[in-house]
Amino acid sequence: MIETLLTVGVVLLCCAIGYAALAARVIKQYERGVVFRLGRLQPGVRPPGLTLVVPLVDRLRKVNMQIVTLPVPAQEGITRDNVTVRVDAVVYFKVVAAPEAVVAVEDYRFAVSQMAQTSLRSIIGKSDLDDLLSNREKLNQGLELMIDSPAVGWGVHIDRVEIKDVSLPETMKRSMARQAEADRERRARVINADAELQASKKLAEAAGQMSRQPAALQLRLLQTVVAVAAEKNSTLVLPFPVELLRFLERAQQPAQDTPAADTPEPTGAPRTPTAP
Repeated sequence: MIETLLTVGVVLLCCAIGYAALAARVIKQYERGVVFRLGRLQPGVRPPGLTLVVPLVDRLRKVNMQIVTLPVPAQEGITRDNVTVRVDAVVYFKVVAAPEAVVAVEDYRFAVSQMAQTSLRSIIGKSDLDDLLSNREKLNQGLELMIDSPAVGWGVHIDRVEIKDVSLPETMKRSMARQAEADRERRARVINADAELQASKKLAEAAGQMSRQPAALQLRLLQTVVAVAAEKNSTLVLPFPVELLRFLERAQQPAQDTPAADTPEPTGAPRTPTAP
């Protein structure tokens, strides 16, 4: 009798251990559990930790609640100003309602990916090329709103959408490069003309000042000579100032006139009579 009871106890213990092994489930911290009992969704969500289900009756689905990074393949489209571009993006989303993510949609990842691709093509057709290149923040917000509206019914929240790259045709790149080069050349010419205007004003002021002080012109000439002589790779031709030539000319004129007027006649020489 005792052996029979021990045998029954061991069998019951083994059955209990087997039942516990079949019924026990472990849910991780970043997951939530959804239980289907005979195909019917059970109310409530199983929290992280150890949970028990009825073997062969309940089916546990674990849903990841972490933020998912989903790359969107490059989409080719024509902008509003008739430019063909290829644009790719990345979507950050997470599940906020586990039952809806399991029941409302077959595969929420695939659904979000397809919605992101169609929304990206729609954004390309509604935008200009300049908006795609310089106003991406506004386009990101528009993409996020377009994807998040249907995703709410799937228990998914779109956290952020970012446009990664905009690829342009080679002809468009060359055209933009020529446009940028022409714009830089235009600005350089405007700056050069403004500099010439300012320099001409300063030169006019300097000319007026030198006209009132003739010695300033000589000092400026000597400064130019010093600057040119410092190079040591050119031949310097130094002209004489006009004032110096005139000074030498005035100094030579009295020397030429004096012998004719003051030369004494030799003694004893016969005088030539002069006519009355």
